[in-house]
Amino acid sequence: MDLLRSLPIGLYLEQPVTWLHRVDARVKVAWLLSLLIAPVLASDICRIAIVAFLVLLTLSARIPLRVWRQQMGWLLLLGVMITGLLLVAPDGIAISQQTRLPTTEMLAAWPEDLTVPETLPTMPPVTGYRYDIVDLEIAKRPLNLRLHITQRSLRIAIKVSTLIFTLIYATTLFLLTTAPEEITEGLEDLMQPLRPTGLPVTEIALTLTLALRFIPLVLEEVQNLVRSVRTRAIKWQKLGVRGALQIWLMIAERLIENLLLRAEQIASAMQVRGFTSPNQHRVAWHQLRLRWWDWLVMAGLGLFWWGRIMYGGVA
Repeated sequence: MDLLRSLPIGLYLEQPVTWLHRVDARVKVAWLLSLLIAPVLASDICRIAIVAFLVLLTLSARIPLRVWRQQMGWLLLLGVMITGLLLVAPDGIAISQQTRLPTTEMLAAWPEDLTVPETLPTMPPVTGYRYDIVDLEIAKRPLNLRLHITQRSLRIAIKVSTLIFTLIYATTLFLLTTAPEEITEGLEDLMQPLRPTGLPVTEIALTLTLALRFIPLVLEEVQNLVRSVRTRAIKWQKLGVRGALQIWLMIAERLIENLLLRAEQIASAMQVRGFTSPNQHRVAWHQLRLRWWDWLVMAGLGLFWWGRIMYGGVA
């Protein structure tokens, strides 16, 4: 079990260098925010199109299959499971339909001393719209199952599954093709207009850099603890629920202690090297400069929003 390879969430892919790596970090931040905002109040077709766009973007960048196969597979499996559960779940609309005119049974039991109301002939439906897509009932003892899928449950399933996939995978793809230093440099440059308001822009960028660098350390500590538990060959069946819970609480406590120790070591190393103020000890990792392909990607972003406004619709 190698978490650093099987779960590359928040990690930067150094090799191979794809065309997504060469795009400016500020442009990728704009694209990421657009992909996260565009599904809001969008139609179902628009949300599915955004998911397909992310998949095609990954294929066009020629990211190695070993990197994105497992995480995209898990996300697709999660989306399918959520879609299936929401399809068969109640849609939240409980409407008891009642006919406007008397039925045949009501007319048969109508009193003789009263005038029988006039009934309208049965008319075929004007359109082929059906609120109930599937309505099957399986009555077999001892189970009595009913599969009821409606238009609303279908819309809810598509909305939730596509939103989860877009939120997780768009962020993962951004972190996979952008170095942490580029992310902090780009965000710091975008937040420069907020500096006159007293916002500590440089401190925020430095904190974000340390947080992104800390993600691999967390995965490494979790991996080491899991390996230590596996090498001891613990028989979980004999421990029971209470014994297993105690062991996992001890592992969680040890994980927190190791992470706090790592954080203290990083702080001590920075303090010894004189990094007491980010304004005085500024290190420029990358030179931000928009090239011709960055402007081309920005033009693509304009086309993306034009398509979203014109054809995205409103849910």
